[in-house]
Amino acid sequence: MDARIQFRVDEETKRLAQLMAESQGRTLSDACRELTVGLAEEQRKSMTHDLWLTEQINAAFDKFDSGKANFIEHDEAKSLMDARKNKVRNRDKI
Repeated sequence: MDARIQFRVDEETKRLAQLMAESQGRTLSDACRELTVGLAEEQRKSMTHDLWLTEQINAAFDKFDSGKANFIEHDEAKSLMDARKNKVRNRDKI
């Protein structure tokens, strides 16, 4: 079922918005609908990412709690990351 959204703007804002929408071959309602759909899609993506991130964090804590976590010293992690970056950079030169 479709829902109706109503809001108020001053007449000049409405007039200018209608002119812009018409110059693009659409109505002001079309433009508002597209904006609303776009905002909803951004929210869906944000919620999906938040869920994924929560799952990743929970998995990391589960791994830690089970004693299966493997810790790396900062200097070693930095060296491993530098080596990985260099490998990626060199891949582009081939």
